[in-house]
Amino acid sequence: MRTASIARETKETRIAVTVELDGTGTFDISTGIGFLDHMLEQLSRHSLMDVTLKAEGDLHVDQHHTTEDSGIALGQAVTKALGDKTGICRYASVMLPMDETLTRVALDISGRPYLVWNVAFSRSKVGDMDTELFREWFQAFAQNAGLCLHVENLYGENNHHIVESCYKGLARALREALSIDARQLGMVPSTKGQLGD
Repeated sequence: MRTASIARETKETRIAVTVELDGTGTFDISTGIGFLDHMLEQLSRHSLMDVTLKAEGDLHVDQHHTTEDSGIALGQAVTKALGDKTGICRYASVMLPMDETLTRVALDISGRPYLVWNVAFSRSKVGDMDTELFREWFQAFAQNAGLCLHVENLYGENNHHIVESCYKGLARALREALSIDARQLGMVPSTKGQLGD
């Protein structure tokens, strides 16, 4: 089973994460930030990864450290669960509609992290969460999961729909890219024979 746990503790946050890549999309998530919990629940449900994530952070300062560090820890757990990436599909792209919104997510589990984030918001907050923090989460997750990740909101008006389409798009792309390709069992999907270098 492709599963892993990560415990990350700094002076700013304490986070424990467990992932099961071949799960059913069950989750137990608590960060202290309601909207972030909602987005991570969407990520788990639509990727079919089982995710347990418990975070305690310096929310008396602001939500930045908890948001970023949850992305770091979840990304590290995904990388650990993947191991040498043998047999994975590796690439995926998704066009994710949500009411008036359409977002495109494309990714490569290359081990060479890079984020392209073409997403703009018309409000400074969704719920009580600063919209500028969503890029920080995606950057932290991509960096630590070893993803080349492109996220582009093509159009949309409702800020809740825009960000939720980004997380659901990521989830659906991860579901495909993390899956095992029966035609390349035992092989790493790279002419180099390895991913990440």
